[in-house]
Amino acid sequence: MIIYGKQVVLYVLENHPTLIEEVLLSKELDKKLFSKFARLDKKIIKLDNQKAQSLAHGGNHQGFFLRLTEFKASAFKDLKQSIFIIVLDGITDVGNIGAICRSAYALGIDGIIASNVKTLNYEGIAKTSSGALFDIPFCLYPNTLDLSNELKQIDFNLIGSSSNGHNVKDFVNIYKKTALYLGSEHLGLSNKIIKKLDKIVSIEMSNNFDSLNVSVAAGILMHQLKN
Repeated sequence: MIIYGKQVVLYVLENHPTLIEEVLLSKELDKKLFSKFARLDKKIIKLDNQKAQSLAHGGNHQGFFLRLTEFKASAFKDLKQSIFIIVLDGITDVGNIGAICRSAYALGIDGIIASNVKTLNYEGIAKTSSGALFDIPFCLYPNTLDLSNELKQIDFNLIGSSSNGHNVKDFVNIYKKTALYLGSEHLGLSNKIIKKLDKIVSIEMSNNFDSLNVSVAAGILMHQLKN
């Protein structure tokens, strides 16, 4: 996989250098920064502007690219001992998933499970998460209902986010093991999933405004429920 952009490239360089297979640059670096890449003892490739734009699909690459080993999602069994996990039901937008990864890692969440999806753009998620994708266990589980049953069997309590739920500000999370369910912005959580949940919570709105971006809502709910 190829990631681009100065922030995420330097983050991976500092924190996950073993993932790097090649360095690709389309700008001249000062000696101090170049030496950090050189110490990897990996191939460093000079890109022209046209090739760089092609690799970044027109995105803002800032001259920095890395070719990494292919991302491997965590196995579900690796998350069974977790205390607090996030379940993303049918969410595919890389910006939202990346932002949720950043918040989850920063707030000490144990792992993320993306369900009701077959594949995801991990390159995009790595960039929008500023590299946090590589720091938090991230699992794919195809069927959300099956996942809910499995989580119940290992003593997880399922909490979902919905506009008609209990105000999360007034909710005290007494559960030992928690799975927070978040649905896509367009569809939300299905009725079949809602019936599986132990509790439904919502975020109180002001100014007659009734919608938050799912990644923003996720950050608020994670902070409230974990603390």
